[in-house]
Amino acid sequence: MSEEIKKFKITIDGQTTEVLPGTSILEAARQIGGKLVPPAMCYYKPLETSGGRCRTCLVEVSKGSDADSRPMPKLVASCRTGVMDGMEVKNLTSEKAQEGRKAVTEFLLINHPLDCPVCDQAGECHLQDLGYEHGVEATRTEFERRTFEPEDIGPNIKLHMNRFILCARCVLAANQLTEEREHGILFRGEHAEISTYLNKALDNDFIGNVIDVCPVGALTDRTSRFASRVWFTKPVNATCKCGKCSGKAVLWMKGDEIVRVTARKDQYDEIVDWICNECRWERKDIKLWDIEGPRHIDRHSVISLNHYEKPKNMVSLLDNPDAKELSPKDEIESEEKTENNFKLM
Repeated sequence: MSEEIKKFKITIDGQTTEVLPGTSILEAARQIGGKLVPPAMCYYKPLETSGGRCRTCLVEVSKGSDADSRPMPKLVASCRTGVMDGMEVKNLTSEKAQEGRKAVTEFLLINHPLDCPVCDQAGECHLQDLGYEHGVEATRTEFERRTFEPEDIGPNIKLHMNRFILCARCVLAANQLTEEREHGILFRGEHAEISTYLNKALDNDFIGNVIDVCPVGALTDRTSRFASRVWFTKPVNATCKCGKCSGKAVLWMKGDEIVRVTARKDQYDEIVDWICNECRWERKDIKLWDIEGPRHIDRHSVISLNHYEKPKNMVSLLDNPDAKELSPKDEIESEEKTENNFKLM
C-alpha cells in the first residue's frame, strides 16, 4: 500500500487551502480562485519552464512556514515560488505587493505603445487590464521608445515588436509543439527582440498557436487583421473532423461569417487543446464545422460582458434613483419614434 502524500497548508489573503508538495503559490491561489489570484503575463501552465520573467505575479510572503515563521524579506514571484506547509501569503491585502505590481506595469509600458484603439488584441489583452488597474497617466521615462516596423514572420502571422514584453511564451510554445523552432529571442536586456533565423518564415502545422499564447498584440493573425473588434464578434464552440489535432476550436462569428478561429482556453486564458494551422486558417466556412453552442468566456473582459441576450426577469441596481432602465418595449418605442421623425423630414 502506497503512503499517502502529506499536503501543505497555505493561506492567501485569509483563505486557506491544501496543496501537494511542489505546487507554486500561483497554482495554490488558482485552486482557491477569485480575485486573489495574481495576474501572470509570462507563466503558462501548459508550457514547460514558463514563468519568472514578467514579475507581475509578485506577492508578499508574511510567514515562510510553520517550521520557520519568518517573513520573506522581499516580494517573490508567485509562479516560481513553491508552497511550504503553514505559509501565509498576501496579495490583494498587501500594499507592498500592489505597489510592486504597479512598478512592474510601468516598466512593461516603457516601450509598449498605447495603441489599443488600433490593436487587434484589444479586449483580450492582459497588459491592457494591468495598465487600466495599475497604470499611471503619463510615463516618467525621458528616453526615446524603441520602435520597429511590423514584420511578416509567416504567411499568416504578423509581428509587432513595439508591443513585445519579453514573456517568451511563443518561443516555449514553438519548442514544445514543433520539432525545429525557427524563431527566438535575440540579444539581451533592453536590446532583446523576437526574430526568425535569417528572416525565415514560421512554417509548421501548429505554429499558429503562438498567436493564442501571446498575452499582448505582439503576434497577431494576418487573416483577421483589422477585420472586427473582438467585442463585436460572438464566440461559439465548434468541432470538426481533423486528423492532426482534436478539432475542438472557438469560432469568432460576425453574422454568418467566421472572422477567426482560435484554440479553446480556460478561465486563465491558457489553451486547453492545441489546434493545427488547417483548422485555424483553412476552415473559414461554417459548413465545415459542427456548432456546439455559444462559448462562455470565463476570464473577465469585454468579451465576457458581451452577452448574447439579457436574462429575463433580471433586476439591475442603478446608481441614480431617478434613472429608469430601458426595457425591450422602451427600445421598440424609441425606434418607432425615430422612424416617424425621419418620415416628417
